[in-house]
Amino acid sequence: MKNVKKVYPFTAIVGQENMKKALILNVINPLLGGVLIRGEKGTAKSTAVRALAELLPERTQVEGCVFGCDPQDKSNMCEKCRERMEKGENLSEIKGKMKVVDLPVSATEDRVVGTLDIEYAIKKGEKKFEPGILAQANRNILYVDEVNLLDDHIVDVLLDSAAMGVNTIEREGVSFSHPAKFLLVGTMNPEEGDLRPQLLDRFGMVVDVIGERDTEKRVQIIKRRLEYENDNEGFILSYDQEQQKLRDRISMAKEMLKEVTFDDKILQMAAKISIEMDVDGHRADISMIKTAITIAAFNGRDNVNSEDMVEAAKLTLPHRMRRKPFEEEGGINFSKVREIINEIAIP
Repeated sequence: MKNVKKVYPFTAIVGQENMKKALILNVINPLLGGVLIRGEKGTAKSTAVRALAELLPERTQVEGCVFGCDPQDKSNMCEKCRERMEKGENLSEIKGKMKVVDLPVSATEDRVVGTLDIEYAIKKGEKKFEPGILAQANRNILYVDEVNLLDDHIVDVLLDSAAMGVNTIEREGVSFSHPAKFLLVGTMNPEEGDLRPQLLDRFGMVVDVIGERDTEKRVQIIKRRLEYENDNEGFILSYDQEQQKLRDRISMAKEMLKEVTFDDKILQMAAKISIEMDVDGHRADISMIKTAITIAAFNGRDNVNSEDMVEAAKLTLPHRMRRKPFEEEGGINFSKVREIINEIAIP
């Protein structure tokens, strides 16, 4: 039997706190719109994405369904599973892990969205759909490495499906839709070119990562990596307790998410921050609020406070700014955000 190398533990990744937080928040709340991770090679971007899936608990899905439908969620089922349920059929259930579905840079539109057999539809009067990557991605993590090298049209399709939770294919007057609810994670090296601002804005969060500049942290990275390569099973076992602790925290946050409340001052703050930061449109305001709600849930609270808003602004605003009025040497200074919070006087 082939010896499969185990995935590096999420909690063993040294540093890169913003990247790890952005990934965790998107798992807790899939409506955040995904995350784009920008940075130089060798900064644990791919490692973090694959480790994230291992961190998540098993979920129930319909046995034999290509979309992995949730048998308890009729509103997000595929057409076939819904029809079977309406006929009173008992849908067989199995347990399955969330997985990482890779989308290669060379993927064509048909490979991504799937294809319809038009000839079959004309002859038989039935739709015959050949699933694509978006079908496999439903209820999973869709990972696009070097997303900046993808055709813009493909990126548009991905972002539309991520926002709508549905993939629709139309060919020669025949259309077919299926659920496509996934966590979209893109990674890229800015040296190889950037995404258009219109596409950047569609990602809920953008995180910039660089290699660690602290000597002690770099030593930790080396030590942990060598330990993992020498004995990956033993290394993974040593982080089992930390992994379970984070796993439980994510599960609790998911449950608490719908209980989190906020007042009108939070909305005023989001609007004022976006105006001061010279952000186009209203997507930033909405992303900031949804992210702050998720941060509160992750921190075990049922109300949004000012610190949640500061953290949310750091994750959702920089890539949406037309200009950077608070930029100083070493990055963006968000002291102005705190000033706005204090002006609105949130307790």
